Amino acid sequence: MYPKAIAVDFGGTSIKMGVTQGADIADKAEPLPTAAYDSPAAIIDAMCATARELLQRHPDAKAIGLGMPGWTDFHRGVLYQLTNVPVWNHEVPVRDIMQRELGLPVVLDNDANCMAYAEWQLGAGKGLESLACLTLGTGIGGGIVVHNRMLRGRTVSAAELGQTSISWQGRPGPFGNKGAIEEYIGNNEFAADAAATYCAAGIPRTAEQCTPYLLAQAALGGCPIAIELYRRFAEKLATLIMNLMYAFVPEAIIIGGGVAKAGSLLFEPLQQHLKAQLFPVHYAALRVLPAHFGADAGLIGAGLMAEDYADGKLF
Repeated sequence: MYPKAIAVDFGGTSIKMGVTQGADIADKAEPLPTAAYDSPAAIIDAMCATARELLQRHPDAKAIGLGMPGWTDFHRGVLYQLTNVPVWNHEVPVRDIMQRELGLPVVLDNDANCMAYAEWQLGAGKGLESLACLTLGTGIGGGIVVHNRMLRGRTVSAAELGQTSISWQGRPGPFGNKGAIEEYIGNNEFAADAAATYCAAGIPRTAEQCTPYLLAQAALGGCPIAIELYRRFAEKLATLIMNLMYAFVPEAIIIGGGVAKAGSLLFEPLQQHLKAQLFPVHYAALRVLPAHFGADAGLIGAGLMAEDYADGKLF
């Protein structure tokens, strides 16, 4: 039986908080609107207040796990910069502040690492020793497990897979990195490319009419343009996965996020492109799996990390 933990899944729009117990979510608080706060201190105060409310209902919770986007230092418990939250633009020792305020062990990690941890421990990757998790959304998040350990890197910033390149002369990423895959298959970029493709075919569309969900519905309805758009998306994603396979040959690639809900529209052409690009031994050894936990993966992963951190099993 897993112990209970307070879990935080921090998003650019809202901050989700709840009580987890293994893969179960025992309680959820009302989400906090991220844009309502004008400083890191105000955000932390709001999270602490909600955590206290949850602890009143669940006094047996033994730790707190925080999954936050941006550059986090797992070892020091510091958040340097918070992606898509302009007011958080400097280093803040989140772990120490919240431990002092709440009197419980606190663990902080990148939100994509939390998703990967959930899938590795109890989800699609349970029982595997090596895997890479990709979460496809506004950005492309990643988490890597090698030899039964999370890969964090020397600067605790490994697995920023959305910034890896698929073209040395391609679109510039935010750090001058040309061809960053996030600039091709992030939700906004996918929608913009789709709208341009429709317009070139004489069919006016706005980016708002070309979300991954709407494109999937159109493809399932037989629209050849939408089908082709998903095929092109799969080809780009296959290039990233090919690079991962040649770099460290994981047992599985686990894909989450909204686009992954397209099912065979994505996974069938993805397998075709991978087969065409990979050495046969690599392709035969690879499993490409949809994430198990969906939108709750970040919350569950943060809770699992907190539980294992309190027990001294997370490093």
